[in-house]
Amino acid sequence: MAWVQLAAGGFFIVTGLLIMCAGVIGVYRFHYVLNRMHASAMVDSMGILFAILGLMILSGFQFGSLKLVLIVVFFWLAGPVSSHMISKLEVLINENLKKECEVTEDGSV
Repeated sequence: MAWVQLAAGGFFIVTGLLIMCAGVIGVYRFHYVLNRMHASAMVDSMGILFAILGLMILSGFQFGSLKLVLIVVFFWLAGPVSSHMISKLEVLINENLKKECEVTEDGSV
């Protein structure tokens, strides 16, 4: 049973790390800030979830696992709010927005 726990925990941690690496590569490869934010949102939501889920499996489900779940919940609540605020600021202050992305008539992107 310990081997199954180790394999499952390792799988989730490696999957989380691969998602995080893809997000970091996306942040450096994309040139426009909204595209970079999309790549970093992948790290916030899925990468951290898989890595912390792997840690929970490896440590066993105990009181410390509740703390890890609260970390994931905090990231899931804070990440979209901060991303939305940054993207809204970019839309409001960028004068060359129409060059970078498609803008509708009502001003939404």
